[in-house]
Amino acid sequence: MDEFSYLTVDGTTEGLYKEKGSKFISFVFPVASEEEAKGHLESIRKQFHDARHHCFAWIIGPGKSLYRASDDGEPNHSAGDPILGQLRSKNLTNVMAVVVRYFGGTKLGVGGLIVAYRSATQDALEKAIIVEKEIAETVTLKYNYAYTSEAMRLVKDFDLTILSQDFQSECTLKTSIKLKWKDDFVEKTRLLNATGTSINVEWSE
Repeated sequence: MDEFSYLTVDGTTEGLYKEKGSKFISFVFPVASEEEAKGHLESIRKQFHDARHHCFAWIIGPGKSLYRASDDGEPNHSAGDPILGQLRSKNLTNVMAVVVRYFGGTKLGVGGLIVAYRSATQDALEKAIIVEKEIAETVTLKYNYAYTSEAMRLVKDFDLTILSQDFQSECTLKTSIKLKWKDDFVEKTRLLNATGTSINVEWSE
């Protein structure tokens, strides 16, 4: 893994931890946005509506800058932080873990809860397939129809993934490019424009 890639999970996995009658059911999901993470949480809450707690953590973005952890009624830092810690221990991003607790009648104490939520998350992570994905950015090409062949050559040379396209007199091609090729792509389009082929490049925020 390098600055152009990140680690995440491939698919959903489930884990389990039991302690003194309490049952901790864990789930790990790949997520691409906070909205997607909230959707998974809502689904789990509906499926396990009779559970006392639905604790969770997520990390989103190649830079891991967006993250959240929730104790959902458990003592402060006894659930969300241990879950988040397990995700970080695997150096993962674009990932979410939810742990559902059914109370067994015996209090575990903060220390016991930390062990339980950490262990439940770890069990689900051990079953997950961890994959390396390349970081990509969205770039839109705008050009006159006469330059279509040059634009399509860029698509081929830089293995651009076409997200949408509109071929009119003014063509628009929305694509995804791997970050490791961005500098070469910028230089290539600069040279094309310098030689008279007008292709406007717009990068998404």
